[in-house]
Amino acid sequence: MGIFLNSNRGPWPLFKQVFFLSCLLCLSSCTKSEPPAFLVELAGGKAPGPSKPAGSPETGSPGAHEEPGDGDMPDLAEAIARLSGTGGDTVPADVLLGEAGGIAPLSAPAETTGEGNLLGRVLDLSGLPRELRDKLGKAAAEDPAFVMDLLDCLEGDPFLRRLVDKTHPLPDGYEPRDLVELSGGSYHAGRPGLALRRQAAEALEEMAAAARAEGITLTASSSYRSYRYQVEVYNRNVREMGRALADRESARPGYSQHQTGLALDFGSIDDSFAETRAGRWMAEHAGSFGWSLSYPQGYEEATGYRWESWHYRYVGKDLAAFIDNWFGGIQQYALQFIHAWENQ
Repeated sequence: MGIFLNSNRGPWPLFKQVFFLSCLLCLSSCTKSEPPAFLVELAGGKAPGPSKPAGSPETGSPGAHEEPGDGDMPDLAEAIARLSGTGGDTVPADVLLGEAGGIAPLSAPAETTGEGNLLGRVLDLSGLPRELRDKLGKAAAEDPAFVMDLLDCLEGDPFLRRLVDKTHPLPDGYEPRDLVELSGGSYHAGRPGLALRRQAAEALEEMAAAARAEGITLTASSSYRSYRYQVEVYNRNVREMGRALADRESARPGYSQHQTGLALDFGSIDDSFAETRAGRWMAEHAGSFGWSLSYPQGYEEATGYRWESWHYRYVGKDLAAFIDNWFGGIQQYALQFIHAWENQ
């Protein structure tokens, strides 16, 4: 049949197409909705039609009753065979998916509560607010772009999407190997010795050049922090503020986004940054360059930290778009979801 699913980076490999189709089947079962028309056609099935009246000759026996679409759900193994061109020699879906880069096999959906399907299990484990979980489940069932966007985010460097918060630390002794010094360029380096991972530093330069073209200069004020340096920062804050307030302001050593080499504090590192030209520009445009605000206003209960309008994390353009398009711009929620997806 050939490749028919594409992303903005070109045709998908076969295993990703298979995984995508299986997710759609799970979503359809989870929501008791009709499977997507193209999937029905792919599997050689017919689109589900309305229930036939009791006693209709087409039901096979007087008084028989059919639920809408009974028997019309496309078989995943057959869909896989048609997609991969293997004809009748189908490969069991759980076997094929299990070999696809360590992706967990999908179990047969059972209930709409989420216990028997992949998306439902992930949403249950994610710890997201109930309203958001319902919204995501509905959106994913109705729009295949959700799964396509998710799979794009799962490619590449896993530390771009790694959940690092008050309960999810970095590996012991973690230190990025590709740190580069921030020496300025289109942006202003606030002090010597600032560093980011190479891809974040390159994205910073790209973003700063765009801001400068509009007459705005971004200032990099605090960047990578080693575990040892974070010990000093945290202990100083505890001495000055007490532990309760310090925990709202700074991370314990090993739990800081700054240790990833992907987080950057901009400007004055205080609330006034939000009202500066640079702060307003960042709020509107940072996502286009792969940067995401880590601690938005009004979400301290979710993030564990008070609002920090100056603290951005580089997550890459695919994940930044995923955060904005599906999670309302709340990085914490998206990373919780992805963490649950990869660890369910």
